[in-house]
Amino acid sequence: MRRLLKRHLPDHASLAANRWLAPFGSTLFHPRLWHLNRHSVAGAIAVGLFCGLIPGPFQMLGAAICCLLFRVNLPLALFTTLYTNPFTIVPIYILAFSLGEWALGTDSGPFTQPPEWGSAGFAAWLGELTHWIIGLGQPLAIGLIILAFALAFSGYLLTRLAWRIYLTHHWHRRHSRKP
Repeated sequence: MRRLLKRHLPDHASLAANRWLAPFGSTLFHPRLWHLNRHSVAGAIAVGLFCGLIPGPFQMLGAAICCLLFRVNLPLALFTTLYTNPFTIVPIYILAFSLGEWALGTDSGPFTQPPEWGSAGFAAWLGELTHWIIGLGQPLAIGLIILAFALAFSGYLLTRLAWRIYLTHHWHRRHSRKP
């Protein structure tokens, strides 16, 4: 498993030689941020899944900060945040909104589309858009938090389980070869 991950992730030495990353040397190049073991990989998956739901362009920054705090694999956590992209973000946010409504015990009906630009003008449209965003606010925020924790927890457990199955399989295969 480690060889497979090392083949696809950038190596520590090439990044340390990068002139843009050199000022962060002692912090960013801590060995535990680049080590691949079942703890750092599972933690990186959890961090990436959690931070992938941070709204806006701050997902990778949040993942990098969490990696520094928890000392988990940095490149894998940054890569894992990419599960939210323009194709997946709308269904994920609709799911988060539904989870938020369920947690709050409210039901505002189906997910409504944002208001369209009408002939009433920019000010009227902006007012309608603001009202629409406020209506989504609390259920969406609560739903994003619930979904982020659920994804992080399940990602951590599934990664640990997959690593364990992989090790067990190879252990049995190695012992079956011995005479």
